Amino acid sequence: MSLTAALGSARSSLMALGVQSSVISRNIAGASELGYSRKIAVLENFPGNGVYVAAIQRAASAGLFTNVLTATSASTKQGAIYDGLQKIAAATVDDPELDQSPTAQLNALKKALHQYATAPDNATLAQSAVSAAKDMATSLNQATRTVQSVREDADADMAASVANINRLLAQFDTVNTAVVKGTTTGEDVTDYLDQRDAIISKLSQEIGVSVSIRPNGDAALYTDSGVVLYDKSARTVSFAPTNAYTAGTTGNAVYIDGVPVTGASSVMPLKTGKIAGLAELRDRATVTYQSQLDEIARGLIDAFREVDQSGAALPDVPGLFTYPGAPAMPAAATVSVGLAGTITVAASVDPASGGNPNRLRDGAISGNAAYNYNTTGTAGFSARLQQLIDGMDAPQPFDAAAQGKPSGSVIDFASSSASWIENRRKTADDSAQYQNTLLDRSNTALSNVNGVNMDDEMSLMLQVERTFSASSKIISAIDDMLNTLLAAVN
Repeated sequence: MSLTAALGSARSSLMALGVQSSVISRNIAGASELGYSRKIAVLENFPGNGVYVAAIQRAASAGLFTNVLTATSASTKQGAIYDGLQKIAAATVDDPELDQSPTAQLNALKKALHQYATAPDNATLAQSAVSAAKDMATSLNQATRTVQSVREDADADMAASVANINRLLAQFDTVNTAVVKGTTTGEDVTDYLDQRDAIISKLSQEIGVSVSIRPNGDAALYTDSGVVLYDKSARTVSFAPTNAYTAGTTGNAVYIDGVPVTGASSVMPLKTGKIAGLAELRDRATVTYQSQLDEIARGLIDAFREVDQSGAALPDVPGLFTYPGAPAMPAAATVSVGLAGTITVAASVDPASGGNPNRLRDGAISGNAAYNYNTTGTAGFSARLQQLIDGMDAPQPFDAAAQGKPSGSVIDFASSSASWIENRRKTADDSAQYQNTLLDRSNTALSNVNGVNMDDEMSLMLQVERTFSASSKIISAIDDMLNTLLAAVN
């Protein structure tokens, strides 16, 4: 090898080592940064002698990154469902001390009726029974408000999520354009790739997403159901929020480029992500639970209905419990949407409204004498009270769509409703914990591949320093040899 060739080889080595040293410094500085991937200087040999840095690459694994995205989306979906069900359960069934759940209130009403039946001439016990009935109606009213409040919150969160998705897609477009441009011109785009992955990770929290990378570094994004989110440009994600919810309100769908991805009309519904969880909470879980509350209310009206006592074959009418549709009875075994929010105790028996609580004992609560059970006006009459107690225990059919016990007493159905919400909450919690565990493991596996190990970086830095020292000595030796040669020539 000539001295000139040796000098060129040493010189190229020093230049490559300078780049390597810079990359190592970047890795050390970025070790604590969230989303930073370890950078690697790729060395290639010059034709003949010498080396050069051909490219700066990231330590990355597309498969592990996909696993992280999938676990993130699944985790946020289950978390959204659990949070909503937790609010409902906490307000309607998690009250062993307050006894405000529908089942507890039903048992309290039954107990009050038993006490009243033992002394039907006791005005205090009569008022206590009516008070227990009012508490029962109030618990259903409040439970309905809680359910609809959770739906409103879910709708508002969906609107916030959609706004966040559009913001992230705009950021993604900017970074993706920089990646494509840098890849085309041969620039170092590894930092842009880190930024792009970070944006995709944030998107996966809101919506299930998959990534397709093209040869020029361009990335296309799709939902987990196959709808295009980004391809050369960002697609518009739209949603019209509903500010107020009642039991009969149907929330609006989320659209991507005009294609519905939530709701009954969606042919490509989202499977995971926060929006998918919020949509399931708003449109399914809460609606089913509201139907159960409505069926409890309907079962109460049926159990306390008054039957014609005059022989005129008049239709049954609501008694102690009534609703805006009275005097007609709600259809049997059919959910009357929103009934739990409107059920009340008849004013004619409520002392607070000027009513007479003894009507509970005697009948004719509706004001029609044909429904009077105590025709003799006996103060010790208890047959009607016992009939009401038996009515609470009597089996009746319930709408199968409510997913509670299809046949049984109103107390049995209320108990099955409590079991349903508890089971759904536990299922969501277990699933969320499983997905969180899977996410932690996926993040750990990805970090093992693309994370910065300070020990490895310091070891590599020492190797670079040794190589730098060796190349410097070669240059120094060549310099001495050249000086000697020049001296000999002179």
